[in-house]
Amino acid sequence: MSKQESKIAANIKKYRKKLGISQDVLSKKANLAFHTIAKIEAGSTPDPRIETVKKIADALGVTLDELMK
Repeated sequence: MSKQESKIAANIKKYRKKLGISQDVLSKKANLAFHTIAKIEAGSTPDPRIETVKKIADALGVTLDELMK
């Protein structure tokens, strides 16, 4: 896993926790499968698609840039 990918996973988790929502709630808000969120956060999805990350960013109310910092 690259540093960029681990940052995305860490930032998703950080913003999700900041909102006080579970992975399940985030998956529903982003219209993604629960296991997609879980795998990205766990780092087992090595290269999430930009469309997926964009859906997550929108659901979290942040920009793509914020998730990738």
